[in-house]
Amino acid sequence: MRAVVGAESGSGYRLAQDVPIPDPPRGMLLVRIHSVTFNPGDANKRVDYSSNAATPGSIDSGCYFAGTVARLGEGVTRFQVGERVLVCSFDPNATDKSKGGAFAEFALAEQGSSCRVPDAMDLAEACSIGMGLAAVGPLLIMHGGDNDDNNNTTVLVSGGATPTGIMATQLLKMAGYTPIVTCSPADNALCREYGAATCFDIHSPACGADIRVHTDNGLLYVLDCIADDVTMKMSYEALGSGSGSGLSYYFGLQKPVNATAVKYTRRDVRADWTLADGLQVLGGGPKNLPAALEDLKTGRAHNTKRLIVPLMA
Repeated sequence: MRAVVGAESGSGYRLAQDVPIPDPPRGMLLVRIHSVTFNPGDANKRVDYSSNAATPGSIDSGCYFAGTVARLGEGVTRFQVGERVLVCSFDPNATDKSKGGAFAEFALAEQGSSCRVPDAMDLAEACSIGMGLAAVGPLLIMHGGDNDDNNNTTVLVSGGATPTGIMATQLLKMAGYTPIVTCSPADNALCREYGAATCFDIHSPACGADIRVHTDNGLLYVLDCIADDVTMKMSYEALGSGSGSGLSYYFGLQKPVNATAVKYTRRDVRADWTLADGLQVLGGGPKNLPAALEDLKTGRAHNTKRLIVPLMA
């Protein structure tokens, strides 16, 4: 198979043409990759194929990928050959190169970290689901370490009917938070179905003020899944006066055009942007992988947090 490997000299990358296809061990799948998600952290890892490795067949980078099941290891019961799957492999094995990474035409996957892709969903789209996890993750980490009891903590999800908003609402509810959302009134039932405690009309000029009244001036966290000038301003109107530290927190999926102007209307709000929806689909197959990794490493792709590469076009 073709796979990205470390360059023979220097710290770059090259495309190898004859890397062995690994055999799936017990409990694992062999997946023929269609799309792989690039994370900035991938470019900071040294991609190294040791010629002395027992199975020099994969790399320890590439966490999210989607494709079709090519072969089953012993004991795999949840999947069948030919099924389309999304795989989240968060911690490739750095010592066993046969069990890590996805910058190749085939990769191994744990059946427990794999899920079926619905027929109506494109594999590149499925591969981008990791973005929703990346978007809500910083909020959960920031507050989760401060308080193990999140039952009284309300989080506003601006754009609750967007794909990322729906995922964020579910994750927040499972983590013990009380998610409230902004959305179009037509989407109220959808958002409540996925865990929203209260829905506010995103088109209402009084939306921010209404939320501030509803939360009794106590809202501390906003996840803005739209993150334009209008929703950022609304979020700042909704946020309360802060906790004991005097701070409230705003997280946006991108930086609005006039973010600086809105940011400095309130010094008691700490703003951050995950850029988690920076999605670019790069065609051309595996031959473009080394150059794309270099772009991430050198900063030429600094405006894109996630880069989806269709491999089997």
